[in-house]
Amino acid sequence: MAGAASALFLLDIKGRVLIWRDYRGDVSAVQAERFFTKLIEKEGGDPQSQDPVVYDNGVSYMFIQHNNVYLMTASRQNCNAASLLLFLHRVVDVFKHYFEELEEESLRDNFVVVYELLDEMMDFGFPQYTEAKILSEFIKTDAYRMEVAQRPPMAVTNAVSWRSEGIRYKKNEVFLDVVESVNILVNSNGQIIRSDVVGALKMRTYLRCVRLARFENDRTISFIPPDGSFDLMTYRLSTQ
Repeated sequence: MAGAASALFLLDIKGRVLIWRDYRGDVSAVQAERFFTKLIEKEGGDPQSQDPVVYDNGVSYMFIQHNNVYLMTASRQNCNAASLLLFLHRVVDVFKHYFEELEEESLRDNFVVVYELLDEMMDFGFPQYTEAKILSEFIKTDAYRMEVAQRPPMAVTNAVSWRSEGIRYKKNEVFLDVVESVNILVNSNGQIIRSDVVGALKMRTYLRCVRLARFENDRTISFIPPDGSFDLMTYRLSTQ
């Protein structure tokens, strides 16, 4: 089994610790300062130009930046960097589901919920629940607080983990939105050099629900939709 994360840090744009969660007890809060110092030492001090993995004195740091927040995991083991980077992106998605947008202010205002989410999403350094729809069933904000369930939600152990069982609506409706943006490059004479159309099919009802085997066989998109909005497909059309 790949090595686990020792701790997860949420830092502001200056490298100061906003929130951190220790999972294995083999690193300390000092690691955040060492990480940021190492980060700004390279490539002219521009953190955005850095590789997402930094190694220093026996500790591996995997990080991403979202708005004015750095999300970073530290590990003393030979961990799977790609897996932890993917986990950090899933953390961003979950926080955006709860707080609308992930930034320093939203973390400070909701630090109690943040700690609850970090406890559920990672156990002893190993990623666990990363589906926002499932986490929202037993970690509630103040506006949606309810009694503690006697057992974990069925969706946690269900074969279809991204959608709860028994969802019913008075009207069975599906809304499909096609959102397109056009990028055009023209020369000084007004002639089009290159043009791109980038589109997305958005359904009001994470791409993981699509049955890939059927799509590869006959190009039919068959899926079990989660409850809520999600991107069904993205595409790009280019001409030169």
